[in-house]
Amino acid sequence: MFLFLQGHPSFFARNVANQLEKSGHTALRINFCVGDAILWRGRKAFNYRLPFSRWEKYLRAFIAKHGVTDIIYYADRKPYHQIAAKVADDLKLPTYAYEFGYLRPDWITLERGGMSAFSHFPTDPAKITEIASQQPEPDLQQKYPYTKPREIVFEVSYNLLSYFLWFFYPFYKADRYYNPLVEYISGIPGLFLEKRRNIAARKLVTRLGRRRHPFFIFSLQLQSDYQLRSNAPFSHQKKAIEMALKSFARTSESNTDLIFKAHPLDNGLEHWGPFIRKKATELGIAHRVHFIVGGNLTFMLKHAKGCVMINSTVGLHSIRSGCPVKVLGHAVYDIEGLTHQGNLDSFWTHPKLPDPAFVEDFVKAVASTIQVKGNFFTTKGNRAAVPAFANRLIEKKVNALGAFEPMPPRLTTLVANEPPLYAPKPVTVEVEPVETKEIISDSLPVFGNTAVIKS
Repeated sequence: MFLFLQGHPSFFARNVANQLEKSGHTALRINFCVGDAILWRGRKAFNYRLPFSRWEKYLRAFIAKHGVTDIIYYADRKPYHQIAAKVADDLKLPTYAYEFGYLRPDWITLERGGMSAFSHFPTDPAKITEIASQQPEPDLQQKYPYTKPREIVFEVSYNLLSYFLWFFYPFYKADRYYNPLVEYISGIPGLFLEKRRNIAARKLVTRLGRRRHPFFIFSLQLQSDYQLRSNAPFSHQKKAIEMALKSFARTSESNTDLIFKAHPLDNGLEHWGPFIRKKATELGIAHRVHFIVGGNLTFMLKHAKGCVMINSTVGLHSIRSGCPVKVLGHAVYDIEGLTHQGNLDSFWTHPKLPDPAFVEDFVKAVASTIQVKGNFFTTKGNRAAVPAFANRLIEKKVNALGAFEPMPPRLTTLVANEPPLYAPKPVTVEVEPVETKEIISDSLPVFGNTAVIKS
């Protein structure tokens, strides 16, 4: 029996559940907010409306009562999902986390156990090459494009409905860095400035090229990105920026520039530009440091000397473009032969180029074991991804072909600001019998079946 927890803000998870049931399996869902309930409409669901502190007890009882065998969720470090991973580990149940594809835009990531720092995908180049040798070339042609407005509509609708209709799920613990209303309103001006910003970014890169100034890119992420907050050793992205600036001032050549590029969906609340200018001025390198909001990343990477990021998927895009990469956090692609393994100081002067042959092997191994072709948003993208996604779950082929290490090999340090609620332990856990609690319906308005544990 497959149990779905929070999913991507689209109908993708519901479609996968339908596919599983067409194949003769049972798929249940626990909703935590109105957005969850609406995106699961037409299917049986249970609504969790208790405080977060009671979630573990509830889940253990739910698993015992319904005979859950597999747990599936979007984004492995959401609070409810971290607790679910702990419970599943205790009960020896597999968990599957999915997200936007590492090989995006035409792919979906599906990993057993976790992603990024918590990924079980190997880091040994020999293992990866062996996996790749058993597989055909992946289809890397983009076939399922979708527009940015389509993605924004799903995201905004999901979060604002859950925000304004909070009283249906009064104890919901939303994994939001900002108040969603403030976040979305603040992002509106950027929608009208996109063209102007892209032109300014291209002019900057062209000007540096004409002056024969080599430059590096620091690809900034959204401060609200849970991958940044849960898979990086920084309490805030500004600490990473300051560290990079100090290193750049200390060791880079005097004719080299550094461009900080904001995420395309950045809402401007963090004021990266003024902060970067202030720190660069203090270090005496303001004339060599730039901040841009727009720009064509593919064009920039063709001319950049290297790219720095915390753990953005921009890193894999850079590697595939042949651009040297330095990772400051934890990323599935931060492996010898793909990224610069020396310290940041050495990156500015001797950036290590990715090995083209190993890049091909890595892409082939990842595509065949932890990626599914398709997308969350379009009908064509779902038609491609849903059956393949469901079949991987049914056939237990997620992280197949030796692409699953018993312990996450990247899990070497924990984040400074948000220690995980749960991280895998390299020990064998003796499982105590779980006492089944009586499940009863509550009296709140419902979207599907509602269940709470009787106290």
